[in-house]
Amino acid sequence: MSLCLLAAGKTAVFSATVFSLAWTHSVERTRWEEVWHVDQDGLRIVEARIRGSGAGMEPPEGAVLRDGWWIFTPKVPMQKKLVLAASGATSGGWTFCADDMCRSIGASASEPLIIKVCKEPS
Repeated sequence: MSLCLLAAGKTAVFSATVFSLAWTHSVERTRWEEVWHVDQDGLRIVEARIRGSGAGMEPPEGAVLRDGWWIFTPKVPMQKKLVLAASGATSGGWTFCADDMCRSIGASASEPLIIKVCKEPS
């Protein structure tokens, strides 16, 4: 199983079964991080961490405060793909980590970025 990142008309393929996304909230300037699991049916979020709270970032019931981070498991269904905005109007893009490497994506204005499970060749 592979993970595909589609950006700027190109596709990068990763052998990862887990990846993370991190970004800074454009209004509150607060760090947000998510950990996702990749399986044949799609993408499942396993943990989210928020460094503080604010507009649209209130920790949900059951969140635990640990070392300044609100940590919780979002109650969202399996996702077929993630579509990430790349407006170039925020203080930065996304930090995408997979295969023991991190890279900055979506920092400048472009088409949305897409993360999804790659289709296996038949």
